[in-house]
Amino acid sequence: MKLEVIVLAAGKGTRMRSDKPKVLHRLAGRPLLSHVLQTARQLGADRLHVVVGHGAEQVRETLADGEINWVDQHEQLGTGHAVLQALPDVDPEATVLVLYGDVPLLSLATLQPLVELARDTMALLTASVEDPSGYGRILRTAGGDFAGVVEDRDASTEQKAITEINSGVLAAPAALLQRYLPEVNNDNSQGEYYLPDALSLHIKSGARVAISQATSELEIVGVNDRVQLASVERALQQRLARELLLDGVQLADPARIDIRGSLRCGKDVFIDVNAVFEGEVVLEDGVTIGPNCLVKNSRIGSGTTVFAMSHIVGARIGESCNVGPYARLRTGTELGQGARIGNFVETKKAAIGDGSKVNHLSYIGDCGMGGGVNIGAGTITCNYDGVNKHRTEIGEGVFVGSNSTLVAPVAIAEGGFVAAGSTITRAVAAEELAVGRGRQRNIPNWQRPGKAKSEEG
Repeated sequence: MKLEVIVLAAGKGTRMRSDKPKVLHRLAGRPLLSHVLQTARQLGADRLHVVVGHGAEQVRETLADGEINWVDQHEQLGTGHAVLQALPDVDPEATVLVLYGDVPLLSLATLQPLVELARDTMALLTASVEDPSGYGRILRTAGGDFAGVVEDRDASTEQKAITEINSGVLAAPAALLQRYLPEVNNDNSQGEYYLPDALSLHIKSGARVAISQATSELEIVGVNDRVQLASVERALQQRLARELLLDGVQLADPARIDIRGSLRCGKDVFIDVNAVFEGEVVLEDGVTIGPNCLVKNSRIGSGTTVFAMSHIVGARIGESCNVGPYARLRTGTELGQGARIGNFVETKKAAIGDGSKVNHLSYIGDCGMGGGVNIGAGTITCNYDGVNKHRTEIGEGVFVGSNSTLVAPVAIAEGGFVAAGSTITRAVAAEELAVGRGRQRNIPNWQRPGKAKSEEG
């Protein structure tokens, strides 16, 4: 069976109070529409059609994908009209699933049965909710079969008491949609062409509409304002936290973790409160992440501890390292096994060898560092001359004293020693001691400055 998915993403989202198209607002670090497209791909969709309207060019640019058939809906005349715009590009032999770009939490477990029901008839996804306000109500016959959908604005008082609602998601053979949608009219309070009216036409032909229910009310929640966006964000984060817990990850508080991308964890990983993970992150066995850390597009080796308030982006950290607290590892940082990066240390494009230590108040950028190196507090590599970035090369076993300045391009060979307070501008050979500071001068009987008499009192 060939499956084609039509995603409706043309709405402006006025209630978001934003210049950004609604489907581009972010959920767990990705646009709402991205979540829907990911689900469609996981279903095995043979083709994706996305109907766009408000901010169409911005949506296409943000979700640039050569496999998507972008369809313009120049006038937003309702869901039935939107689907009709995409139908000319759909294989008449395919099954069509209609999804919404602002309904991001639908699961495969909910959608797969719906698609199966639609092999030879039209099928609708419904849900039973505590508060059906604003939703179309499902009308059933005395025998329990689907009879139609009445929109909230058009419903009677009796119909508004119905708690089974229309999710808007349906699946059907493409041929049936092509048959019925051109017949749908806009004789309603909104003057729109409603997609569910095609179901009523199907029933009038003597056929039956199949019904499938969502596994939870949460799945069919659409995002129409920032309150709903925040609610859906928390719901998704709770779902992701639960998955981590079931996989054996220990979370100090499942309510205080944010995953804005992909997080893969090994065994015996511990994550403290308020940790944020963005992009693609891998935590290997036995990693500990302290409170209030951000990790983005990084891999952290087994047995490594990241202490509180550390910020790690685009880094590769080896096994059994210590990072932080208050460390910032920027893109291109690579730590060898057992390396230590301490408090208020920043690194960038730095390869730091096994067992090397940069423990305090230092900046190491554009640097290659061997193993067993000790970098004293306050040391910086001066790698930028205002135009170009230059490299600093530090050999195995080098000791750099505190408050030293290494002016790149410069190299310190294996076993070199830099005296504290030095400014190094020339290469240091193996086992050499480099002292690059002004000679100290002590002045006897020096008088400390005092205030003038007019300033006293």
